Amino acid sequence: MKKKRMWHLLRPSWLLLRKLAINSLNVLANCLVTVNHCLAILGAPLSVLFITLLKHFARGWIEKQEEFQSKDLQKRQSFDPQVAYKELNPTIVAFYEDLPFCKVSVFTAVQAIIEDVAEAKKIHVIDLEIRNGGQWTILMQALESRHECPIELLKITAIESGTTRHIVEDTSKRLKDFAQGLNIPFSFNIVMVSDLLHLREDLFEIDPEEIIAVYSLYALRTKIQQSDQLETIMRVIRTLSPNVMVVAEIEANHNSTSFVNRFIEALFFFSAFFDCLETCMKRDEKNRMIIESLYFGHGIRNIVAEEGAERKTRNVKIDVWRAFFSRFGMVEKELSTLSLYQADLVAKRFPSGSFCTFEKNGHCLVIGWKGTPINSVSVWKFL
Repeated sequence: MKKKRMWHLLRPSWLLLRKLAINSLNVLANCLVTVNHCLAILGAPLSVLFITLLKHFARGWIEKQEEFQSKDLQKRQSFDPQVAYKELNPTIVAFYEDLPFCKVSVFTAVQAIIEDVAEAKKIHVIDLEIRNGGQWTILMQALESRHECPIELLKITAIESGTTRHIVEDTSKRLKDFAQGLNIPFSFNIVMVSDLLHLREDLFEIDPEEIIAVYSLYALRTKIQQSDQLETIMRVIRTLSPNVMVVAEIEANHNSTSFVNRFIEALFFFSAFFDCLETCMKRDEKNRMIIESLYFGHGIRNIVAEEGAERKTRNVKIDVWRAFFSRFGMVEKELSTLSLYQADLVAKRFPSGSFCTFEKNGHCLVIGWKGTPINSVSVWKFL
């Protein structure tokens, strides 16, 4: 009902915006007049969201039509959210600590790995996008308390491409210090390739006695546009014969060829996020302003205003991932009762945790905000 009401209110503005995509920028003035009435009804979070959608679509349209280039444009284009997410900066920390989705996804995914390697003495985790590595402190604490089957070696391998090796090396140092503090035998390897098409099995240090687990947190979504890279990653992973692969992804469809569909999907998806920010963070908080304007602004603009190779934000839902994984002989495992309990427990630690919703889609857990899907967590085995 909420989505229908929102769409009923915004439909007149949307029809004008659709004309804008076909005809001329002058229509935008009429669109904004109509929007003003809708925004008064929808409230602050949706006001910010819809204005952001309009702003970034209009800006992208202008740049394409007039081939507009400016210093401001170059500055915005220099911001790479994929690099920013890897760094341990205050905004990313605030996003992780104040909003429940990411932390719930991480704890649920790591719990699935903990259960799968419960009897392994040598554990090798391959992380497709390690970022700040905080997820592995959870695993280390679980292993430290495992007295009946003490760990002989925890090995973590981070796959990295591009120019962010220094970020991964900083992560390595933090994890080594943490492991040392818990007296856990630990090693950290970096598989660095200039292009993921160059990823090969022989780049990994594999011990036949170790149990391999693959961890992918929002890593595959960034490769959807480069399908050849995605295929390469999956072929190499299959060759390594992991015991389990845990995948957490954005549960939204932002990969439609239809601009109309992408706009509507972005509207509903980001409306949930903006509502969460309104609930979980103060309106004048600096990190919230950065999240809304820079991170969300970049994502929204990329979804609604870019096309072709420039459109890198191409999230797809779990059903699409199921069809893709089946090509590599992967079957989905059901998340355990303990994993589901862990998700609920983590959500309850947040003051706004009651707004965090959980639904099962097959064997997969879908994490949402007031019923709107945000993330999915799924566990896979190779046949």
